[in-house]
Amino acid sequence: MAHRGWHIVAEPGGVTLSRAVPVRWDVAAETRLPVPAAGLRPLRVAHQVRQDVWRALRRQRGFAPAVRAVAQPGGLTVRAGGRVAAAHDRVRLEAVLAEVLGDPVRRRRWLAGAAMDPRAGRGAR
Repeated sequence: MAHRGWHIVAEPGGVTLSRAVPVRWDVAAETRLPVPAAGLRPLRVAHQVRQDVWRALRRQRGFAPAVRAVAQPGGLTVRAGGRVAAAHDRVRLEAVLAEVLGDPVRRRRWLAGAAMDPRAGRGAR
């Protein structure tokens, strides 16, 4: 399903959000958000992570971000990165991605923004 230029692929327990399909992981980093996964909306986390990844790597020529957020027992596993259609330093880009995913301020914001509001009655997306 495409939404405003973003491809959203539903998976068991989560989603993959990308600009281009098929998703290609030329660069990637992964983290785990150790919280009860049942109380989070994986799509919202994916959008927030994608925004921060884009801000960090927007000057990288040919970069098309992708984020996968999957609920697992005890938390949410998030993989961020994507396609790079130009010459790039993979090690440097993956270090930047790891820095974004490991930032405690961002992590708190992602969790706060993705918490399900029991009054809203919304599903897992």
